[in-house]
Amino acid sequence: MRRLLICLMLLLTACGAARRESLVDDDELVVAIRSDVPLISFRGQDGAYDGFNIDVAEDLVSRLGKRIRWLEIKAGDQLTVLTDGRADLVFAHMSVTPERKKVIDFAGPYHVDFQDIAVRPADRGSIRDVRDLKGRRICWVRGTNIAQRIVDERRVEAIVVPAPDYNVCLEMIKDGRIDAISTNSQILAGLLTRPGVDLHLVGATFNEQRTSIGVRKGDVEGCEELNRAITQMYQDGTAHMLLDKWFGRSGIDLSVISVPQFEGCS
Repeated sequence: MRRLLICLMLLLTACGAARRESLVDDDELVVAIRSDVPLISFRGQDGAYDGFNIDVAEDLVSRLGKRIRWLEIKAGDQLTVLTDGRADLVFAHMSVTPERKKVIDFAGPYHVDFQDIAVRPADRGSIRDVRDLKGRRICWVRGTNIAQRIVDERRVEAIVVPAPDYNVCLEMIKDGRIDAISTNSQILAGLLTRPGVDLHLVGATFNEQRTSIGVRKGDVEGCEELNRAITQMYQDGTAHMLLDKWFGRSGIDLSVISVPQFEGCS
């Protein structure tokens, strides 16, 4: 009998140790965001965070019955804040890639978008499509995969120029160090709202961008809860309302908005 009890205790201990910590266990979630992307996530005049990602994060986390504690990060920190345990979720307009899925998991996507290209007015006639970027200098924000997708997936021999963030990209295209900025069309729409920015979107929709929420590797329960919340957000019209609020005047096509096909929680 004593031997049986010991075996049961060892089994229960092993089961407890094997259980992965999930975001559903906490009343407050640390949500990592950026503050340098107009319309997406930025600081308003009152100093508070604002933007599409902020509204989506607040909506989804409230559906989980949790509170938010914001963690401001820079480009390139999206993965490390999850792997080192500083954040529970990352809302940094991240797209899903096989490389990223090796170290973190993704809930969603909560929106599906496409890449576009922003150029100076003088270059509107010569840069109309992704193929026209051959031999051109394009901005690469460290920690993003947009420039690599142009070179590797589209096989366009563009010249990649690194930058720490999109603010530097804007400086470089203004003074002629680069010829174009290419990224998610929502991000570009936000950049064009900056004072003094005189750029043109060419309307070249390519490379689907599955904008998703970064979660810690192995948090299947948390991922599934978020996917249910995203579904509810679309079904009750909140997603459409938020997209129209932030991008209704941007020229982005919002005529068809439906629940995105989820990545699946592994």
